[in-house]
Amino acid sequence: MSLLSVAAVFLGAAVVAVPLFKRIGLGAVLGYLVAGALLGPFGFEIFTDVENILHFSELGVVLLLFLIGLELQPSRLWVLRRAVFGLGGAQVAVTGGLIALIGVALGLRVDTAAIVGVGLSLSSTAFVLQILAEKGQMQSQHGRSAFAILLFQDLAVIPLLAVLPLLGPGSGEAAEGSALLSSLQAVAVVLGVVAGGRYLVRPVFRAIAAAHAHEIFTAAALLVVLGTALLMVFVGLSMSLGAFMAGVLLADSEYRHELEADIEPFKGLLMGLFFIAVGMSANIGLVVERPGLVLGLVLGMMALKAAVLLGLGKASGHAPGSARDLALALPQGGEFAFVLFGLAAGQGLMDRFLSDLLVVVVTLSMALTPLVIALGDAIVRRRRKSGPEREFDAIEDDDPRVIIAGFGRFGQIVSRVLRTRKIPFTALEASATQVDFVRKFGNKIYYGDASRLDLLRAARADKARVFVLAIDDMEASVKTADVVKRHFPNLEIYARARNRQHAYQLMDIGVKVLERETFLSSLEVAARVLEGLGMREPDARATIEKFRAHDERTLLRGHAVHNDEAKLVQAAKQAALELEGLFEADESVPSGSGKADEAATA
Repeated sequence: MSLLSVAAVFLGAAVVAVPLFKRIGLGAVLGYLVAGALLGPFGFEIFTDVENILHFSELGVVLLLFLIGLELQPSRLWVLRRAVFGLGGAQVAVTGGLIALIGVALGLRVDTAAIVGVGLSLSSTAFVLQILAEKGQMQSQHGRSAFAILLFQDLAVIPLLAVLPLLGPGSGEAAEGSALLSSLQAVAVVLGVVAGGRYLVRPVFRAIAAAHAHEIFTAAALLVVLGTALLMVFVGLSMSLGAFMAGVLLADSEYRHELEADIEPFKGLLMGLFFIAVGMSANIGLVVERPGLVLGLVLGMMALKAAVLLGLGKASGHAPGSARDLALALPQGGEFAFVLFGLAAGQGLMDRFLSDLLVVVVTLSMALTPLVIALGDAIVRRRRKSGPEREFDAIEDDDPRVIIAGFGRFGQIVSRVLRTRKIPFTALEASATQVDFVRKFGNKIYYGDASRLDLLRAARADKARVFVLAIDDMEASVKTADVVKRHFPNLEIYARARNRQHAYQLMDIGVKVLERETFLSSLEVAARVLEGLGMREPDARATIEKFRAHDERTLLRGHAVHNDEAKLVQAAKQAALELEGLFEADESVPSGSGKADEAATA
């Protein structure tokens, strides 16, 4: 099969499988895996040279680590040191130790059991980071911890691969000398990469950028990533580690964003190819022959790793929900296990059947990870619908002047302003995870559903003067506003509306004071843009104020017809024409004539 034919088959499989699996809620990764299983030697046998495809597709993981490094300036990486070496080290040590003990109990030699334990303690950097990115959880508490653990695992692979040859039969002084030489070479290359990133790569990029050759800049970016990865392989280190180091060293450079934009398309396609290759490598025949053994090992490994992660998450201060999400994100095996078990089998430290069995276990655990995460999310949603996970807090505030419902970004900013003026307030938040997280920073906040009448009474809503409605969920926001308006009519509501439809629903209830999300900040940016284009500051501010007043009048007019889509569309078109006419009339009146103000209020 020609190269073009191979590329067409892979692209076609991805185009069909990924949208289908994303549509049914199982995610892109599982779509790639299933596509690979169908194309591989244990499916329709369209491709049989899985090993070469897997090696080539590992470039996707390399590019992924480079982009992650670009996001981590050295100062931020230093901040993560405790999570990397503390949480990451504990995870590998505890999980690897427990699996090794189980292996010895099942009859494995001590050295073999240790290799199995460490190999299965590793998780998949490619899978986890892709899933966290899809779900927008990279910056969450469990997302940062997952990244720290994965980074330590990548670092831990380096000495492990160096030690394996020393454990094999026939190793001796020659092997020890070779290992020492390899270690010295590794240190030299790492120092060379650091120096090159600081003093060589940036001037090269500067010269290429000055030539205005965008395609050469892209080529240079790829050369830096691949060159660093190849240097690491030459001294027996991880390609991923080299790419990550290159990214970190360029994170402070002025070319960071352009590098991200150039590398991203290649990373996406090669990551997809990597997941397809992993799916192709699954020995489905072994699963058919011994389904009970394979399934038992997969579920046992994932359950053990999840339990360890859950315990470590709680011990390191994670909120219960965050610890649970960490446990669900990292229970699978990792791609480095393929290399580790293959090398161990080649050194005579593990028989070939055990190596093949463990590779299948790791592959199936990867395939099950998206399903496990989706199942965990479904259970959490069902619990939230069936009732609170814990009892609401008892509220102790006696005389709050303000009640804040919803303590996300919006509610927290309001509370900070009130605190500076020493104005007492009571903050209510329906997410137990958010409550536990915010309390760590010294904020006084109560766990409870602000739409509950008994909770509002306990919060002394009858005594408060102002109710700040800052709930993010539109349905919960409208429900809370309705309860407050009906039972506490004298309590003035200052509501946050996510969009016009949300605003209309609140206005239907009788809420008159509204703040549409991002509206004022967008107007402030627009004013700065006008000033940047040369408009005088007073004229820019007058333009923005005129727009704001007109938009608020349009909102009120739209509320009268918002249940009739045709009339609402017509009202929006009419409002747009009025706004254009308003500014055209303003421009036609000479400045300082005194008639501009008349035109503005017409």
